[in-house]
Amino acid sequence: MTQLDIVGKSFPQIAAREKASGYTKFVTDLVRPRMLHGRVLRSPHPHARIRSVDTAKAAALPGVRAVITYADTPQIKFGPRSEDWTIFADDKTRFHGDEVAAVAAIDLDTAEEALDLIEVEYEPLDYVISPIEAMAAGAPLVHDDKPGNIASEFKIEAGNVDKALDESYVVYEDKFYTSQVYQAFMEPMSILAEVDLSGRLTIRTGTQIPNMMRMTYAKALGMSPENIRIIVPEYGGGFGGKMENNIHLIASVLAQKTGQPVRLVNTRHEDFLAGNPRVPMHFDIKLGATRDGILTAKDVNVVGAAGARLVYSQVIVSTACYRVDSLYRFKNVRAKGYTIYTNTVPTACYRGFGNSQSTFVLESAMDELAHQLKIDPAELRIKNGMGPNETSVHGWKIASSGLIECIAKTREAANWDQKKKDKTPYKGIGLACCNHVSGNHPFAREFDGGSGIVRIGKDGRVIVYHGESDMGQGQNTTFAQIAAECLGVPMDVVNVAQVDTDISPFGLGSFATRGTLMGGNGVLAAAKDAKKQLVKIASELLKVPVDAVQCKKGLFSVRQSSQKTLFSGQSSSQKTISFKEVASQATIKHHGAPIVGIGFYKPPTELPDPETKKGNISPAYPFGCQIAEVEVDPDTGQVTVTNFYAAHDVGRAINPMATEGQIQGGIAQGLGWTLMEDMTYENGKMNNADFVDYIVPSCFDVPDVKTFLVEPIEPNGPYGAKGIGEPALNPTMAAITNAIYDATGIRIKKLPVNPQKLLAAMKQSK
Repeated sequence: MTQLDIVGKSFPQIAAREKASGYTKFVTDLVRPRMLHGRVLRSPHPHARIRSVDTAKAAALPGVRAVITYADTPQIKFGPRSEDWTIFADDKTRFHGDEVAAVAAIDLDTAEEALDLIEVEYEPLDYVISPIEAMAAGAPLVHDDKPGNIASEFKIEAGNVDKALDESYVVYEDKFYTSQVYQAFMEPMSILAEVDLSGRLTIRTGTQIPNMMRMTYAKALGMSPENIRIIVPEYGGGFGGKMENNIHLIASVLAQKTGQPVRLVNTRHEDFLAGNPRVPMHFDIKLGATRDGILTAKDVNVVGAAGARLVYSQVIVSTACYRVDSLYRFKNVRAKGYTIYTNTVPTACYRGFGNSQSTFVLESAMDELAHQLKIDPAELRIKNGMGPNETSVHGWKIASSGLIECIAKTREAANWDQKKKDKTPYKGIGLACCNHVSGNHPFAREFDGGSGIVRIGKDGRVIVYHGESDMGQGQNTTFAQIAAECLGVPMDVVNVAQVDTDISPFGLGSFATRGTLMGGNGVLAAAKDAKKQLVKIASELLKVPVDAVQCKKGLFSVRQSSQKTLFSGQSSSQKTISFKEVASQATIKHHGAPIVGIGFYKPPTELPDPETKKGNISPAYPFGCQIAEVEVDPDTGQVTVTNFYAAHDVGRAINPMATEGQIQGGIAQGLGWTLMEDMTYENGKMNNADFVDYIVPSCFDVPDVKTFLVEPIEPNGPYGAKGIGEPALNPTMAAITNAIYDATGIRIKKLPVNPQKLLAAMKQSK
């Protein structure tokens, strides 16, 4: 690869020092004049008719400035993907934690006291927790107009699946289940809402999709999008969970009613009850192969629980139906997906977006095929893995693929071949692969891509504006590196502006592992535009043609290749001028106006055909391979992950240290999902809605993770880069459960792994 000055080097996150020192201001640190504190009254029932709500006593409490219910809202049905939301429960509550009323008061204690004074008369109704039970005849309806509780159906098919399965040498068929898990971000959902005298609403909140959120909330509030401004401060993680949520709208209505700023922050308990956790899914899979291990067909049915309202669950279920099909050279695939309403917390995005669930299922099935065919699991994947310049069964054009190299690197590092031969009781090693996207055109159908603005002032400071969202993953640092590399300046002169829908370019946001490629290309285009303007000024100052000018390490100079022609017989050693001086001269020449570069990236993506669902949905496709080693306690069934190896195709790593950190974080989350995390219900209510009973991995649970960056240059990526956010987690679950199988002979088909059940199965199988 071409050596670059900034891109490809490791830099700390540009906000790291402030965060580590406690200087960063999150929403809970923000204070506005006359600010009120909001609290939400939530349903104590999983399903209940609301007979009456009496807010008189709460409203009369000294210090209370507003009490609101459904009647105080525009009563418009809305939603990011459907119109089954209301700001508060209308005639009935549909899950334990559903929003019923809210208060704004001068302090939190008064707000809490006011909640206790709101009197609600409920008529409890029968409820359904399992999506399988919700589909059964006679099951209670979450929404009366949705028979069978079916929120959405999805079907996709290519080739002749039945014929291919009939002709297969071996067919593996089984059922799998992936549990509901919570994103466990450090900062709970929070918002500060404020209305000015003209009625314009300003929302300050940590959100992954500020512009898309703005459109949804405009519909809910009966406002034009232009009258809503969203500012994104630093925020403590998202992992897919920081998207639309009713608390933003509740705070907004409170601010409108009082005319004062209102800050509303979920408690951790509320965040469990009414956030948007991962979609739990039931799978039926059939997977066929020839005698020599060539995959013939895949057939799956997926049933996912939407919870009480659709957020993005139907899109996630459809993704689970087909995204993983482009990991291998499938020719015959079929999938049916059903998204089902249940009386549980609404589910939505979590790192992996359905592909994580289906990767666990497919890679477990691949392991079974390898076992039945007596083929090494790594070799089976190499035989079938998608390579560069191939087109998948769904029309995905894969320009670059490092999948085979990922398998080779982890295999060698883990000493895979030897460990598979040298069996030790209750110790095992397992492998799993993954694919993903770097952007997903169908998610936002109007347009795809990214944009940027690069402003250079008289003092030579560079400010990058973008419309995406840094939730802590280091995206701002990546954008700063891309801009610095293009402009030829050191990192310390580049700043990245806070996302503000009044100022920033329109961006789709942080999802689908799209930030680095889409947003990065937008920033790169803007930086190129700014540089072009500066080079013109520098050429005039240096008295050389434009094409002879370069900028490296903050200095404009004449290219080495041009010096011999331009300065024959004379010294060129003084032919340099600082970036700062060029910027200053440009501003003077433009009578105070800064250099402003504007750019956008239009990717070579397609909206899939409505019938076949075929189409190139992303400009690039990352791949990966992970290997886990485990030890299983024969007395308790407890599983310990002892070693972990991960190789990921990331294109060119813009910031290797940050990329490795993303991989390590993804594996930690995947390990938690595999061995401990599960949101459970009893009598219709979540019974582990806190970090006392809901266990996430600590530093003592996560083994040493050896990471390997595989860097095929992606022609569509900025400086050859792809994304890494979601692929870092996708194969982890199957790598661990495949290792458990290697150690015990027990196939894990339900997440998380239950030590008691594993122990019982081990004893039964002896």
